[in-house]
Amino acid sequence: MSRRRVFLIVLDSMGIGEAPDAEAFGDAGSNTLKTIAANKAFDTPLMKKIGLFNIDGVEKWADKIDKPIGAFGRLAESSMGKDTTIGHWEMAGIISKRPFPTYPEGFPNEVLDEFVKRTGRGVLCNKPYSGTEVIKDYGVEHMETGDLIVYTSADSVFQIAAHESIVDVDTLYEYCKIAREILQGEHGVGRVIARPFIGEFPNFTRTPKRHDFSLVPPKNTMMDVLVENGFDVYGIGKIYDIFAGKSIEHTQRIENNTDGMIKTIKMLDTDFNGLCFVNLVDMDMIYGHRRDIEGYAKAATVFDEQLNEFVKGMKDEDIVMITADHGCDPGYRGTDHTRECVPFLAYGKDIKEGANIKTRSTFADIAATIQEIFGVKQATEGTSFLNEIMR
Repeated sequence: MSRRRVFLIVLDSMGIGEAPDAEAFGDAGSNTLKTIAANKAFDTPLMKKIGLFNIDGVEKWADKIDKPIGAFGRLAESSMGKDTTIGHWEMAGIISKRPFPTYPEGFPNEVLDEFVKRTGRGVLCNKPYSGTEVIKDYGVEHMETGDLIVYTSADSVFQIAAHESIVDVDTLYEYCKIAREILQGEHGVGRVIARPFIGEFPNFTRTPKRHDFSLVPPKNTMMDVLVENGFDVYGIGKIYDIFAGKSIEHTQRIENNTDGMIKTIKMLDTDFNGLCFVNLVDMDMIYGHRRDIEGYAKAATVFDEQLNEFVKGMKDEDIVMITADHGCDPGYRGTDHTRECVPFLAYGKDIKEGANIKTRSTFADIAATIQEIFGVKQATEGTSFLNEIMR
């Protein structure tokens, strides 16, 4: 059995330019990386050294380097969506040909009536809304009535916001589990999300106790295959939530990107044989959706600094891969995700320097490549590019 550690780090929403079908999603011209790289706070020398600015498309507007130290490429999304769940599922080997349902007019009565009946609480809002604005506009009424703030977005999500003094966090999680049971089949949204908040009006603040309740993946993922073949699978950040815990044997929650990388760096001291799958959500949740270009640029800079610390601790057999699940261009119109290609970077002693995998047609190629790294029979979608990046 091949003995190796692969660290797959997802920079949530760090797209690198419009996907071939971006116009169909209303996202023509979006480019998250280009937007943040133009900000003075952006400084990612290590990712640049690995090959970030040599990737197809990126090299047209950025200063590529002559001798990258790692492998690099661009991945287009095949699934019909641009959200966290669909993006992660695809990189784990599941291509979703049908989009998850969205609710631009709010959820139908058949869903809400059952939810109210089972929770014993009324519902406020029920329409697409910014998460920070919805608690500002409905928080007081929620505290006065005890009704739950239910809202959605352009993504396939059913979000429940509640003040911790009105609904304790454990109870809010139970309400989300009820919603998850209701939201199946026709109304099977990608995620039900608990959004606890604290404070007093007008200074309500969302807490880090957010929790996502995803659908169970409908097919095998690369994690299922690895576990079935005796390899270890660790999740850091939202990974456990995104895959409904399926084949994520060990999980660690994180407070923010910095904490996520601290925990990832500490994993270098853990003796395991398999995959450590990491999601860093701040770039999307805090900076992308809020269209905070400078904040996003700073987050990328801090990540690069921590990545530098990480690679110094890597063992000879370790491989680190860096990618994203979709875009969320903070310089683009609106506040939603953007349909973009995503980067792929790989670094390690056994990774070829300057290996360019060009543009791949699906994120699922990552799953196929990781399965080949561990020498297991592929049981997911995607085509491995291992021979192109491995010495």
